[in-house]
Amino acid sequence: MPSVSEASSYQGSATHGSQFERIPVLIFEKPSHLSYQVARHIATLIEERKAAGRDVVLGLPTGSTPIGVYQHLIKMHQNEGLDFSNVITFNLDEYYPMQPDSLQSYHRFMHENFFDHVNIPKANIHIPPGNIDRSQIDDYCYRYEQSIQKVGGIDLILLGIGRSGHIGFNEPGSDSSTRTRLIILDEITRKDAASDFFGDENVPREAVTMGVGTILDAREVILMSTGEHKAPIIKVAVEDEPSNEVSASFLQDHRDATIYLDAASAGELTRIKTPWVVGPVEWTEDLSIRAVIWLAEKVGKAILKLEEADFHRHHLHGLAYLHSDTDQLCKFVFENLRRRISYLEDLPSKQKVVLFSPHPDDDVISMGGMLNSLVANDNDVIVSYMTNGSVAVFDSDVRRYLRFMQMAGDMFGAGKSDDVLQKQLNGMGCTMSEKSPGEVDSDEVQQVKAYIRYSEAIAGIEVMGLNSSHARFMDMPFYKTGTVRKQPIGDADVELVLSMLEDNMPDHIFVAGDLSDPHGTHRMCYSAIQKALERFKERHPNTDDHPMVWLYRGAWQEWEIDVADVFLPMSISDLDRKIEAIFKHESQKDRAMYPGAYDHREFWERARDRNMDTAVRLNSLGLPEFHAAEAYVCGKGL
Repeated sequence: MPSVSEASSYQGSATHGSQFERIPVLIFEKPSHLSYQVARHIATLIEERKAAGRDVVLGLPTGSTPIGVYQHLIKMHQNEGLDFSNVITFNLDEYYPMQPDSLQSYHRFMHENFFDHVNIPKANIHIPPGNIDRSQIDDYCYRYEQSIQKVGGIDLILLGIGRSGHIGFNEPGSDSSTRTRLIILDEITRKDAASDFFGDENVPREAVTMGVGTILDAREVILMSTGEHKAPIIKVAVEDEPSNEVSASFLQDHRDATIYLDAASAGELTRIKTPWVVGPVEWTEDLSIRAVIWLAEKVGKAILKLEEADFHRHHLHGLAYLHSDTDQLCKFVFENLRRRISYLEDLPSKQKVVLFSPHPDDDVISMGGMLNSLVANDNDVIVSYMTNGSVAVFDSDVRRYLRFMQMAGDMFGAGKSDDVLQKQLNGMGCTMSEKSPGEVDSDEVQQVKAYIRYSEAIAGIEVMGLNSSHARFMDMPFYKTGTVRKQPIGDADVELVLSMLEDNMPDHIFVAGDLSDPHGTHRMCYSAIQKALERFKERHPNTDDHPMVWLYRGAWQEWEIDVADVFLPMSISDLDRKIEAIFKHESQKDRAMYPGAYDHREFWERARDRNMDTAVRLNSLGLPEFHAAEAYVCGKGL
């Protein structure tokens, strides 16, 4: 648990440099700091009300963002004696139709992640139902509103934000006067939920949700957001005028609403992305580099062609005044970027390398060019696949492989109908045909799906000159739920990573740094590696034993030019080889199960376009022209 001082620290106050922001915003360095601060705020409110002999009424959300808050509150209850007996809760929403015991039910989510671990009286818990008759919904929604009023209204309501800008399930088009009601879900919302339902075709089309007006009636509102994928909609909700198209923007009109962001989610805010537009800044070297790159791209010039007048015309007077000769500043930035370009001879050679791949295709999607170069430089490379990726395999792929095994049975002496193998194959086929949409696969089917991903992973690295002896399949416990919603990272997960480090004692490790993958697996794997490295350094205090950490990014975004430490140039044949390796992941080809809500391109197309775009941007800045380039951040720790 972070200390109070850590959790209380945030980057900038709610007013400093925030002229473009229409609502108070607090920015925390890490999601854990954010969630702890919110939990402590709730705990203080509970204790103050209990001392006064009063109840406290909370509005509660579901989703990945508030889980950290619930975990901290549970610890406060268990370790500090925080008493929830005076708490009354109203949840924001529930899918419709939805049985309360379904895997995707928000009733089940709330009990598993919070209610079952604290002492809130059962009668004080209110969650909209997803299993009542349609003819009763309007009456129920009216009574839900009445129940809130009966207890004196909501004191504090917590919110997340969807990528469509919704709060609760108030989709685009919802106005500020709406109340609890049945609503049709937006396409983006349904695509974001597809991973929980094993495909967007299984996501309910409707939901029961508190209205925007109901939310705005709360005495205090805290909206929480984490991750880079939320940054664009946060900027709209905070800096644009209120609009029915983004229901979160109506919080601007609330008397006591605050936005709590981690650094990644705040990345698109004007005061963070381009602080020089907001007002005077303290010009560090990193910020100066970022500003010059921004200026060059804004005016469409190479860095060495920038003139002093360009600085003055685009809010960079302070930077120009700081440097008596802007030409020298531009030369410095140009040379700084040029030195980040690393050719084959600049990369590790004849050293031990462990590449941690969260899913069985992130290695080639994210760093296929680097993997090829590491092999070419005769490094001892181990590719460690942290999860089995089984939930992303279509049932049709399993049926295809089962059919192949049945048809090929005669060749291997297993062709008779009474053969044990044939019985197992037939039984597995029957199990799959009887499965309902969104139901968890049997253990046997999950294992077959894992083997499909494993075999594809080996085929992928074979393109790079490696083989099965270079692959490790960690099958981390947190992932093995049969659903996309995973368990928290546990000690067993951390110990698996630690064993991988100690068994190989690598000079370099490569880690997925794209923490905004919509399913959260990358973030959880990153956390496990971070904790394992801490233990590794305790056991091996000699700093020479500590590996160099390289962070790569994958299918969701690339490192910004100013952030990347290394650019790896790629030729046409380099990129073709990378794409060929990605193609080996046939179960993810043509139509991936969980491609994300906004991007309909296949993963190989995203990798190709991202790498080629990086090369184009470097060239536009006046740097050497390449066909494509991968980007990395590297250092001694996470």
